[in-house]
Amino acid sequence: MLTSLAWLALEVKYLDPAREFYETHLDLPVAREREGEVAFAAGDTDLVLRAPGPVPRGGLHVHYAMSTPADRYDDWWKRLEGDFDLDEHTFGSARSLYFYDCEGNCVEIGQSDDGGADITGVFEVVLEVEDLARAERFYSALGMDVVDRGEGRKRVRLTAGPFDFELWEPHLGLADARGGVHVDLGIETEDPTGAADAVRGQALAATPVEEGMRVRDPDGHYLTFL
Repeated sequence: MLTSLAWLALEVKYLDPAREFYETHLDLPVAREREGEVAFAAGDTDLVLRAPGPVPRGGLHVHYAMSTPADRYDDWWKRLEGDFDLDEHTFGSARSLYFYDCEGNCVEIGQSDDGGADITGVFEVVLEVEDLARAERFYSALGMDVVDRGEGRKRVRLTAGPFDFELWEPHLGLADARGGVHVDLGIETEDPTGAADAVRGQALAATPVEEGMRVRDPDGHYLTFL
């Protein structure tokens, strides 16, 4: 049902230094900009930096992961280690490095099998939830499949194929990361109305918008189905 992650929006206190951070340290190209926000092209996902304003707001203290071709991972480590206290974790044969941006978001760069650009996309977003079972029901109704559950940690990981969501009850995860609150996500789907209908009984709101359908999940995260 869900085919790709179109955007992830982060709320930033001051737009100019946040923009400089992502341009300087991650060399992401600007995809578009307008009053109060700038969107960077993180592979096939737009990473949107948004000044405080009307809802949907961007997310706060979001942990998210971007993919890089496996053979470029060491280049990222060398590039970032002089400016950040990097943390590293291994998942099977793939390595991921973790650091924090200027707004307290935990940024992960993980090895992938993709080729092409230095950053090929956003493959994981962590959402903070109040009730894990309730959140799992909501995202399962969108066709996401559970692929992992935490042992001793209050989390569950679901996949849509091209991207994953981790649902965390409040706690500190790897690299002391936290799940994001009031996160704003854009999601490509073959049937925006059908996706909204699948969770209409569980959602706090479901509203038609110019792009498609916008749904607010039980924990206040916004999903715009395109």
